[in-house]
Amino acid sequence: MARGLVEAHLAACVSVAPEVMSYYRWKGVIEESSELLLVIKTSRDLFDKLRLWIEKEHPYDVPEVIALPIVDGAPNYLNWLRDQLAARSG
Repeated sequence: MARGLVEAHLAACVSVAPEVMSYYRWKGVIEESSELLLVIKTSRDLFDKLRLWIEKEHPYDVPEVIALPIVDGAPNYLNWLRDQLAARSG
């Protein structure tokens, strides 16, 4: 998934955190799962396309896809992020 998102120009970078434990209720039962956490760096403009891509490719019926705002960051990193996402149209 991580590589696919970058290859599809839907994300500039995807960081993968292995072996996070998730506890959640699914169909009335408390579930416990070992999962990978993806931190996907993209833009608000690409979020809907990214969400649709994940919903299509992910094996879960309801994958967790949420957006967290970037409120600030290192200018060099934010410029790189913007450049990578702009390359999608180039």
